[in-house]
Amino acid sequence: MQDSTLALCIPAYNAAGHLPRLLESAEEQTEPFDQVLVYDDCSTDNTAKIARSYGATVISGDENQGCTVARKRLAEHATTDWVHFHDADDKLLPNFVVHAREWMIKQDAPEVILFGYEYRDEENNELLSTRRFDSEALRQDPIDYTIRTQINPFCGLYHREAFVEAGGPDTDPKVLYNEDCAMHCKLARAGLQFDADPTVTVINYRREGSMSREDRWKNARSRFHVLRKAAQFNGDTHGSVIARNIWSNLGRLTARGQWDLVDPSVRLACDLDGRIPSDEGLFFQLLCAVSPIAAPYVREYLIRILKPHLRDRAE
Repeated sequence: MQDSTLALCIPAYNAAGHLPRLLESAEEQTEPFDQVLVYDDCSTDNTAKIARSYGATVISGDENQGCTVARKRLAEHATTDWVHFHDADDKLLPNFVVHAREWMIKQDAPEVILFGYEYRDEENNELLSTRRFDSEALRQDPIDYTIRTQINPFCGLYHREAFVEAGGPDTDPKVLYNEDCAMHCKLARAGLQFDADPTVTVINYRREGSMSREDRWKNARSRFHVLRKAAQFNGDTHGSVIARNIWSNLGRLTARGQWDLVDPSVRLACDLDGRIPSDEGLFFQLLCAVSPIAAPYVREYLIRILKPHLRDRAE
C-alpha cells in the first residue's frame, strides 16, 4: 500500500521577515514534507520570491482575503493525503513530520490530530508555556471540546479530503479574529473525528503588535458570532456548554464597551440554559436571578466604579 503523503501549507501576507525561519525549519525535518505550498495573499514585499527560493510552490491570490481563504485555497491545491497549516511567523520542530506520519499510517486514524506546542517570546526565546490537548475529551465529544477550547491550526494535522468535504475554514467575515475556533467547530459539526498527541512539535511565538493582542474587542465580538453559530447547529445537544461560554464572553464584551452585543448574548444564553449562569460568581448569579438582562450592566458599572484599574488594563 502506498504511503500517505503530507503537505505543509503556509498562508502568507508580507511575511518576508519571518518566512525563512519557518521554511528552514521545514528543511530540517528528520523526514521531509511531500509538498510545501505558500499562499501569497497579495503581499507588497518579496514573500513569493523568498518562498520560491526555498523550493516552495507559490499560489498567488487575486486580492487580499485573509488566512481563512488562504487555508481553503491551500487545501484545494494540495495533492497530498494530509495537510498541515502553519503561520509564516512560527516554527516547526524537527520532529513534526515523523510524528505526523505515525498517525497518517494508522488504518483507523482520525481526521484531525492536535500536537503539543511551545509558546515562546520571540524577542528572547523564553519559554512561556507548553500546551497539550485532552485526547480523551476530544475523542469522546469533539463538538463540546471545540466549543470550549481555543485550537490553532498551526498545531494540527488534517486529512485533506475530509477537510475539503467539510467545507474547510469558516470564511464568514463575522468570525474573523476567532476564525480558528470557528474552523474547528465546523469540522466537528461535520462529523470529523479528533485526537491529540502530547508530543511537542511546534513553536508558537508571542510578538508585539499581533492581532490577538491589538484587537481584543474584535476577539470578543467574533467569539459571540462563533458561539451563536454553535447554538444554531448544536444548541439542542450542547446548549449548556455554549451558554457557559456566552456568559464568559459577556464579561469581555462589557469590559471593552461592546454594548450592542450584550442583550443578544444574554437572551441567547438564557434560551439555551436558563437565566442563571452556573459558572459565574455568586454575586453575578444573584444579579441574574433578579434580572439577567440588567446583570451585566450592573456588574460592569460596579467594576468601573470600585476597580477601575481592571478596566484600564482591559482597554
